[in-house]
Amino acid sequence: MYPNDGFRELGRQECLRLMAKVPVGRIVYTRRALPAVLPVNFSLDDDGAVLLRTSAASDLVRAIDGAVVAFEADDVDAARHSGWSVVVTGSAVVVTDPSEHERLARTGPVSWVPAPQEVFVRIEPELVTGRELIGGRTLYGVDLTA
Repeated sequence: MYPNDGFRELGRQECLRLMAKVPVGRIVYTRRALPAVLPVNFSLDDDGAVLLRTSAASDLVRAIDGAVVAFEADDVDAARHSGWSVVVTGSAVVVTDPSEHERLARTGPVSWVPAPQEVFVRIEPELVTGRELIGGRTLYGVDLTA
């Protein structure tokens, strides 16, 4: 971010607090050596890790298990020219520990497209960044509401 660009940088805890308010985000990963983006529902674990629940046989699981990915969530009000965006970057791993899987089955996200065999994917929040658009104005003195 640049000074006076109309955005405010968000701290880590504020980013995680905002993310917890929205049900859908986008996972950014590599598919066949190209960037891919997929909207998914998610939840956050107590430590801020992003949790996904999906089919064990999905192409997504094969592509991201053990890989570094980015996960983005946002909330934008186009009419008011305001909103925020948060990106979590970190390693994605399929949860294999049976007790952890059992805990997440009770507390984790619920898949919007249930499958016979589901797994949980955990994205460690190694880097958390975010910014908020300051609605209707910039710090350059330009009034966006006019």
